[in-house]
Amino acid sequence: MARFQVRLAMQPGVDRAIVLQAVKDVTAHCAETGEDPRSAFGDPDAHALRTAERLVPEDRAARERRRDGKVAALESVLKRARDATGL
Repeated sequence: MARFQVRLAMQPGVDRAIVLQAVKDVTAHCAETGEDPRSAFGDPDAHALRTAERLVPEDRAARERRRDGKVAALESVLKRARDATGL
């Protein structure tokens, strides 16, 4: 479950409420069926991706991906500036 939670939290547009709902869904399913999470949902990483696709609206995920790309570009520029100036 920990791996699923971390991987899900890393997906664009996923917030705390989505992680909590997903964990609640997995826990409830496993309690009802007696299955363990891996048997019921497969690989935690793959299930996290499917869950994010299902629970995060596409426009929100796209907005987060754009923001993440801009942050990464800015970090790259700052790193090159620090390297060039010896800071």
